Amino acid sequence: MTISYKDAGVDKEAGYKQVALIKDIVKKTHSKDVLTGIGGFAGLFQLDIDSYKEPVLVSGTDGVGTKLKIAFMMDKHDTIGEDCVAMCVNDILCQGASPLFFLDYIGTGKLIPEKMAEIVKGVANGCIKGECALIGGETAEMPGLYEEEEYDLAGFCVGIVDKKNIIDGSNIMEGDVLIGIPSSGVHSNGYSLVRKIVFEKQNMNVDKYIPELETTIGEELLKPTRIYTKVIKPLVEKFNIKGIAHITGGGFYENIPRILPKGLTAHVYTDKINIPKIFKLLQEWGNINTEEMYSTFNMGIGMVLAVSKDEGEEIVEHLRDNGEKAILLGEIKKGQEKVVLW
Repeated sequence: MTISYKDAGVDKEAGYKQVALIKDIVKKTHSKDVLTGIGGFAGLFQLDIDSYKEPVLVSGTDGVGTKLKIAFMMDKHDTIGEDCVAMCVNDILCQGASPLFFLDYIGTGKLIPEKMAEIVKGVANGCIKGECALIGGETAEMPGLYEEEEYDLAGFCVGIVDKKNIIDGSNIMEGDVLIGIPSSGVHSNGYSLVRKIVFEKQNMNVDKYIPELETTIGEELLKPTRIYTKVIKPLVEKFNIKGIAHITGGGFYENIPRILPKGLTAHVYTDKINIPKIFKLLQEWGNINTEEMYSTFNMGIGMVLAVSKDEGEEIVEHLRDNGEKAILLGEIKKGQEKVVLW
């Protein structure tokens, strides 16, 4: 008796169907610089180096973490790809880079073309918001490694910046101020704690309606991570942005210090933050102390900018004129503690 690859759990025909389903979705993200369609062995992207004196490529890779579990529970897969793009794009924006292209990777127990197409649709939407092209990816069907209904998702992004314009925080100094730009919710970090609070401690299901949130807990937790390209790029071009911190895993305590020179402390005034209701509920439901909240979640601030005091008010005003609820979040002082919350 002969057996086939399909008998072992890998359906090549499903893979071909997925490619057919996503071809037009992916194409919407392409610019004139993309030299290949999907289906080749590699993606080709032509660099416009004439716009740069000393072009530097900036790369970042990330996943979505256990937020994927919420997508599984809701059987809703059209936004989780946007999260993956956001986690990568937002990181390279922190160096002052403009995103160029993105690639994704999906590993799954059973390749269901329609589900995979929904994931890639989210990736493509994220690429459009992030102003980068989706030029390639991989979907791997791996029976026995993943459960049939589950998958993992990761991404990789490349951007470009002129060497003289790299933002690395090295010229941040005492007296500079911090500006906070709002998040869209929990984003894609802290979900192991979120799931413990919501589904174990509170014994909720994803369909439970939460009056304070005016939606179900599942819909709230699955809100896509905000992508900041359209906010950060104009700021970098117009102002002297000294440092940018993406508030991801580790919250304020881990991410703000990543841009600070030695001997400086970020004093953050938490009373300035309009904390979203979801964080207040999570703290109440889980009986979580405030320090733990700020060391795990973004608490309503997705990006933190370090700028000179002279420009601080002007930048906040500029952001507000463009519809951003930006705030003067704090200031830089001398000290050994990297972050002090007030």
